Amino acid sequence: MNEAANDGDAEKLRKALAAEHAALFAYGLLGARTSGTLRTRISAAFDAHRARRDQLRSFITTRGGKPAEADASYALPFFPSNATLAVKLALHLENGVTAAYLELAAAEEAALRRYAALAMQEAVTRSYAFRPAQPAAFPGMPVAAAAPSAAVPTPTRDGE
Repeated sequence: MNEAANDGDAEKLRKALAAEHAALFAYGLLGARTSGTLRTRISAAFDAHRARRDQLRSFITTRGGKPAEADASYALPFFPSNATLAVKLALHLENGVTAAYLELAAAEEAALRRYAALAMQEAVTRSYAFRPAQPAAFPGMPVAAAAPSAAVPTPTRDGE
């Protein structure tokens, strides 16, 4: 692996870390402004992002870099003044983190690509937990009409 590739991977790690710092800031704000089931989901997301942040800091340190500290605050695209806006912000955060990890998925190092793919999978899964409706099993396929309640005969082989 050449030095330029290492520099590129280090920059990708820094961007993913910056996304995690921003997500932690916003989820901390959301946790203080929500309650019930939504707060439980937000707390779980906060914990997951904190673990990812710590892993990224470790990756940067073991590669000889110095991880950036979080900013004191981050600009939010809007203020989450109710549960609907809190969910909208959580979705925005997960999309941002996914984008940062998508860039890391192009890292030179295979272990970083694998790590990024798993982190993206987790972020997308988390985002669906915040959505009010679940996606269709096969997006784009027409929804089949409800089957009649009569029992369907079991297929058998000829002669049986």
